[in-house]
Amino acid sequence: MTATALRLNAFGLDNLSVEQIEFPAPGPNEVLVELHAASLNYRDLMVVLGAYNPRMELPRIPGSDAAGVVAAIGSHVTRFKVGDRVTSLFFQDWHDGEIQPATGKSALGGAIDGVFSTAHLFPEGGLILAPAGLSLEEAATLPCAALTAWNALVEKGRLSAGQTVLILGTGGVSLFALQIAKAHGARVILTSSSDAKLVRGRELGADETINYRTTPDWEEEVHRLTDKRGVDHVVEVGGAGTLPRSLKAVTPGGHIYLIGVLSKPGKGVDVLPILSKSIHLDGVYVGSSGMYTRLKAAIEINRIHPVIDRVFPLTQAREALAYLQSGSHFGKVVLSLQP
Repeated sequence: MTATALRLNAFGLDNLSVEQIEFPAPGPNEVLVELHAASLNYRDLMVVLGAYNPRMELPRIPGSDAAGVVAAIGSHVTRFKVGDRVTSLFFQDWHDGEIQPATGKSALGGAIDGVFSTAHLFPEGGLILAPAGLSLEEAATLPCAALTAWNALVEKGRLSAGQTVLILGTGGVSLFALQIAKAHGARVILTSSSDAKLVRGRELGADETINYRTTPDWEEEVHRLTDKRGVDHVVEVGGAGTLPRSLKAVTPGGHIYLIGVLSKPGKGVDVLPILSKSIHLDGVYVGSSGMYTRLKAAIEINRIHPVIDRVFPLTQAREALAYLQSGSHFGKVVLSLQP
């Protein structure tokens, strides 16, 4: 199959080019997928800019997650048939259990070529059936952002009804965390620098909102909203610049999930609150195929639909990444891969 792919020849948005590539027929355990949509993650932007891994071998096809239709299968493939609607798995060989030292070597769009392409050849274990009821554009947003939010709150945090979740920002992971939290009967406090985005967050189910630009000491507002108790869970996408405030906002014995690095670097983190409040501090790096299977069931049962901000054609991938970099988006930015 001849495919059109976005190739990164050197770091920088201006060094992306649209090129033709050839895929062979699938091997015995391989699946050839005609990809219809891919979603953008902040990781993809960092890869293109050279901030993710400055020593990455180039050229490389970026792209962390996508969805499409099975075009051909190898002779030993049993889980899929031609015509199945599927999504990629970010880690091609993390099936279940804890992350392993070698897991990162199978990450799409980093260690290996990614999915900003009209087709891709996957190992059978690198795919999963798309959830029923979602478009392929919606399904393409799940493998990284939705699975990260699920891994944090459900797999690691054992989120339960009646608990309170603090969610920083309104990007892809944050809005999935909001939807997952509400599906579990949790109370949600959402932050943003935009009042307009906070209004949309309330429409999605956020119970309380805080504009961190007009309320820079937002952890104090969190304490006011929780009667000085603090929250049970914090979805921390800012990084070192916001973590000290998150440590103050969480209740003793609560959970903080380190997911992103969107804020400017801060000073060294004081570990005393972690010790004195017995805080559970977890790094979350997407998730496994087994976790995705459980997430998929929750999406189907609760009829969760991803929030898509804008859809760009593959030929406008540079513009799409620049839009993501601007921080103007609410939810996910998607690339349409087919004419």
